[in-house]
Amino acid sequence: MAERKARADALRNREAVLTAADELFARSASPRSVSMDDIAAAAGVGKGTLFRRFGDRTGLIREVFEARIEPLRHAVEEGPAPLGPSAAPRDRVPALLDALLRFKLDHRHLSLALEESGSGSPYEGASYAWWHNVLRETLQRLPHPPEAAGRAGAAEADEESGSVEKDADGCTTPDPRAGVLDRAADCDFTAHALLAATRADLVEYLVDQEGMTPHRIRAQLATYVSRVLSEDQAT
Repeated sequence: MAERKARADALRNREAVLTAADELFARSASPRSVSMDDIAAAAGVGKGTLFRRFGDRTGLIREVFEARIEPLRHAVEEGPAPLGPSAAPRDRVPALLDALLRFKLDHRHLSLALEESGSGSPYEGASYAWWHNVLRETLQRLPHPPEAAGRAGAAEADEESGSVEKDADGCTTPDPRAGVLDRAADCDFTAHALLAATRADLVEYLVDQEGMTPHRIRAQLATYVSRVLSEDQAT
């Protein structure tokens, strides 16, 4: 019975910490100004409890973020279209990015705190890697037009015949006719570029400095994604 009560207390304390951290980040002018002391006091737990449970401030931020984004990740992994894996890739790509953008708009201070956590490059974080992997794999499912393969073949033939220009170092000059020679590499880069449009620091700037409404930001992102996908189909 004592062990069960201890577990219940631990779960209650964890939720109190997550809620307190979430609220403090949302109210703060800068996520950097929120300390472990602030969070412990707001949650009504000892500072030692935070360090034992979360390791450090970065670990706490990660856990708060993961707890809040878990329902969205579940929808992406197992939910129905347009977010779930059964969706047509052309419908799923914009749906994924819009859902991620909406999350960051709703939790922009928490998302910004994660990006500014000082734990190295945000591109090396587990959350970013997960989203990049999902987006890249969905992009790879888009049909690859035969025209692109034809242009790539023509470019290779030109190089073999010596008609392709080379620079002073002997490197082949990129030929716009070649299209995408490496589909996997192209999808990898495109996933990075699309995710960059949902970065929390960009969202923060657009809202606070540019005065853009969430509706307008989402509309602009949808237009951008549509343009990227249209260009992909025309490659």
